[in-house]
Amino acid sequence: MRILVLGAGAIGGYFGGRLAEAGADVTFLVRARRKAELDKGGLIVKSATGDISLRPKTLAAGGAAAPFDVVLLSCKSYDLASAIEAVAPYMANDSAVVPLLNGLRHLDTLADALGRERVMGGACYIGATLDGEGVVRHIGELQALSFGELSGERTARAEALLAQFARTKAQASIPPSILQSMWEKFVMLAALAAATTLTRATVGELMAAPSGEAFALRALAECTAVATAAGHAPGASSMTQSRTLLTTRGSPFAASTMRDMLAGRRTEGDHIVGDMMRRGAALGVAVPILAAALTNLEVHEARLARG
Repeated sequence: MRILVLGAGAIGGYFGGRLAEAGADVTFLVRARRKAELDKGGLIVKSATGDISLRPKTLAAGGAAAPFDVVLLSCKSYDLASAIEAVAPYMANDSAVVPLLNGLRHLDTLADALGRERVMGGACYIGATLDGEGVVRHIGELQALSFGELSGERTARAEALLAQFARTKAQASIPPSILQSMWEKFVMLAALAAATTLTRATVGELMAAPSGEAFALRALAECTAVATAAGHAPGASSMTQSRTLLTTRGSPFAASTMRDMLAGRRTEGDHIVGDMMRRGAALGVAVPILAAALTNLEVHEARLARG
């Protein structure tokens, strides 16, 4: 199996690096500057579960290469159009793209651009960042991902990709329904993003406020109601995990949307909070916290656009 990984940042660099470390045929499709970094110094990952240092195969957009069997797509939602343009030339009719983006809206965008038969679902669960020196830093020990056909069918290509990941340190799985898994993650992320961007607080800081826990749980309740109305009510285990993540005292955790906002960067707010809010409105679900959070994020994006 030939695997193309779009990007060698936090997500692509980590999971692509684990595959390459295990001997998989992996090529990283990267911008010229990142390609030069990788070609000169290699891919470096620092992780409590084991560091990685290797010289990966790299490819600049537009470079010549035969089609790949699988494309792992790791990019920000606002870069999706350029990501599709970059990977499309390297896909055959039977190639599959596995997106590791947050949210759900990208599935329709990918299907429209590449054909629904080429698109699988995917979700990853990891804390990772790319530092100023081009090193991927794995935070904590969680390094899981799940993927599968949108139809729920267990196909040969999904099994083949699972076999590649089975040789790595990452925990990969094909759930009974990848859409259900993606919805459950979407619920958690949208609630976390809404609560932390509105308050500009980490979970621990929010829990230190007298009304903080009730506020976080109301945000979670709104997102849960939307998922339920859409036919994807989160399971009991997922709800327990989401409540724990949103209400742990002293937790430094916050949505990347909030950290990007405070750093003065573009955010994925519309792709996560906005999409959840609009789905709720279309389904007749009241989502006042999501609506307020979206307005807050839109103000931030408008300020960035003005410079």
